[in-house]
Amino acid sequence: MKPARILLVEDESKLAALLGDYLRAAGFEVSTLDDGLAVIATIRQHAPDLVLLDRMLPGRDGLEICRELRGFSQLPVIMLTARVEEIDRLLGLEAGADDYICKPFSPREVVARVKAVLRRALPTQLSTGLVVDMTTYAASLNGMALDLTPVELRLLAALHARHGQVMSRDQLMDSLYRDHRVVTDRTVDSHVKNLRRKLQAATPGEDPIRSIYGVGYCLEVG
Repeated sequence: MKPARILLVEDESKLAALLGDYLRAAGFEVSTLDDGLAVIATIRQHAPDLVLLDRMLPGRDGLEICRELRGFSQLPVIMLTARVEEIDRLLGLEAGADDYICKPFSPREVVARVKAVLRRALPTQLSTGLVVDMTTYAASLNGMALDLTPVELRLLAALHARHGQVMSRDQLMDSLYRDHRVVTDRTVDSHVKNLRRKLQAATPGEDPIRSIYGVGYCLEVG
């Protein structure tokens, strides 16, 4: 298996070198940037597996970068910052960051957090043969690739994460739309209907998503 590729965006050269050494010692491939202006283009060109993104960067702010990234990718992002106020951590998470580490920190902690986020982002597979990979925005069921829209994939990932448990429409709305747009219950129902139809193509005779009247939906494929 190829080592995971980490893009480290940090303008403090000594800290970037230290983190890079620890990450490489842990088996990762590491590339570095020290300017916010080049981040998006680098991600689009080289497709890393995870980004360690400093909050305060020359050229462009880390929050702004993270928001733009979430417009086209679910690439895992861990934000690094010297700002410890709760509101700043919340802003980072609301911008789409998967984790948030405040300086000063131990390089070993950063490596541990990187491993934890990558474990969550790697393809997960149930005994049913369902695979959901949010790093490539792809899914398959019983070996059959599922042709899903981005919204349908996020819906499947949310249901998959709580397989066998009922999720309300409000919970699903929060998973589907990161920009907090206002949508109706019927919008969620429509996405579920389309997703159910595509799952049924790979599971003939089964109803992979159970509807619980007045409550929500439950993934029961297999």
